Amino acid sequence: MLDDRSILVTGGTGSFGRALVREILARHKPRRLVVFSRDEQKQFRMAQELRPEDHPALRYFIGDVRDKERLLRAFDGIDFVVHAAAMKHVPIAEYNPFEVIRTNVGGAENVINAAIDRGVERVIALSTDKAASPINLYGATKLCSDRCFIAGNHLAGKADTRFAVVRYGNVIGSRGSVVEHFRRLVAKGVTRMPITDERMTRFLITLRQGVDFVLDRLEHMSGGEIFVPRIPSARIVDLARAVAPGCDFEEIGIRPGEKLHEVLIPFDEASHTLEFERHYTIYPFWNRWAPDERRSDKGETGRPVDADFHYWSKGNEWVLSARELETLLAQEHKDARALEPAA
Repeated sequence: MLDDRSILVTGGTGSFGRALVREILARHKPRRLVVFSRDEQKQFRMAQELRPEDHPALRYFIGDVRDKERLLRAFDGIDFVVHAAAMKHVPIAEYNPFEVIRTNVGGAENVINAAIDRGVERVIALSTDKAASPINLYGATKLCSDRCFIAGNHLAGKADTRFAVVRYGNVIGSRGSVVEHFRRLVAKGVTRMPITDERMTRFLITLRQGVDFVLDRLEHMSGGEIFVPRIPSARIVDLARAVAPGCDFEEIGIRPGEKLHEVLIPFDEASHTLEFERHYTIYPFWNRWAPDERRSDKGETGRPVDADFHYWSKGNEWVLSARELETLLAQEHKDARALEPAA
């Protein structure tokens, strides 16, 4: 689907953006692949790894999703957009609320309007478990962003532009992840690993799995869906043991704005959620752009979930043991190396 098409990735120099760009270049032959981000230093470093002279379709475009005029220029001739740009750090969001709102909510509005005005075919936005029943500002802004992207299908009117959302939990090994934090402590020689709460559980997904899921959903979206992959959970203590076998633990307490367990699908969304073999699809409450909305996916018919269903890390049937986590972390490390460009 992406061959001879033009794709733009906002936040293209982040962990996910870099992995996505590399994967598209490895699998497809796009006409144009635009890396859109505001950090010139990250773009410079990425361009040393993925050089435009080696990949003629590749473009590096400095810009901020807060700037609609710049987005309009960048979106000219673009077929598909993956929106990964966001301010994501919970404590920073609490201390700088208006900046986070301008990026995560105002930026979403700009992406939506620019996509419609430039005739982009499909936009898929990355979300987070923190948008489900949010308890911090970051989660609240991502919930607003998700709702904006779903409503974007109404705003498109007679235009063909369609919007959907992908929502998943912690990406193993990404910048700011707990795995990265534990590995940094191990490298420093720490022998007592800080654990917020021994009861804590988290959803886990590798960077490659996240990239694969987004590309798959970009191809099969109809517009208005929130896609949630079926992924495993882990206890935080088992994750620490997998990173640092033999280490002792020191419980330090949950940080402000942090949940004990993560939620990907809350109770209130169960009434319009279908279960598929490898993912869940949350359909919109209101769908006036496509009354015949599809309830099947690649030939598979979705099954309505129970009325009291909610998808949370503690109640997840798929829980990884410490040994399974060691295997997963080893695979994540291998995948991360495979995503690096050849020397």
